[in-house]
Amino acid sequence: MNEILETIKTRRSVRKYQDKQIKDEELEKILESAIYAPNGANTQSWHFTVIQNKELINQINEGAKEVMKKIDIPWIANMGKSEDLNIFHHAPTAIIVSANKESPTPTEDASAATQNMLLAAESMDIGSCWIGFAKFYFINLENMKKFKIPEGYEVKSGVALGYKAGENLKAPKRNRNVFTYFR
Repeated sequence: MNEILETIKTRRSVRKYQDKQIKDEELEKILESAIYAPNGANTQSWHFTVIQNKELINQINEGAKEVMKKIDIPWIANMGKSEDLNIFHHAPTAIIVSANKESPTPTEDASAATQNMLLAAESMDIGSCWIGFAKFYFINLENMKKFKIPEGYEVKSGVALGYKAGENLKAPKRNRNVFTYFR
């Protein structure tokens, strides 16, 4: 099978990582894959904040959980109250993905870049997880400034990266009744 298709089919969200930092060369390849993502009108409206400091990752985790506790959606509020939850799953590297609010397609641009990073990581046998909860910490503008997220940008999500503590699970059965053809 084609390597790209195999990578797409085998990638899973990893929620358990080794306590070992990924190599700089691997990180650079993952980041490079992000900037080659498709984007609206070639605006390349993204920004990536790479954090490999455990204390800072934990600060984002705790701050996001404080905001989550106050969200009016019960399952999110309950997750925010969980003592055991670490939104980055104790990964040694976190990447915060933000996009310029003025670009034509900021959410789509950030999402395409995030998917590229997830697939690039899997192609190198590095675990990854798309972290939607990361954006809650950055609702506070002071936190945006602290992490040098450019003015006019908004955080869309995060990515957890690290060496996998186990093997990928098998893909759950896919619903194939989702296509409509007009030929």
